[in-house]
Amino acid sequence: MTILNLLRRLATTLRELIAPSYRPERHYMRGPGPATSRRGGTRL
Repeated sequence: MTILNLLRRLATTLRELIAPSYRPERHYMRGPGPATSRRGGTRL
């Protein structure tokens, strides 16, 4: 591993630690799951 790659990785890690990037796919929910209908919710 070269020094440049090491510094780049360090900078990326520090940036993520200070200000994490938002990734919508991590927070995306498609709707109520099967557990909702088992709890007495309406069925879609």
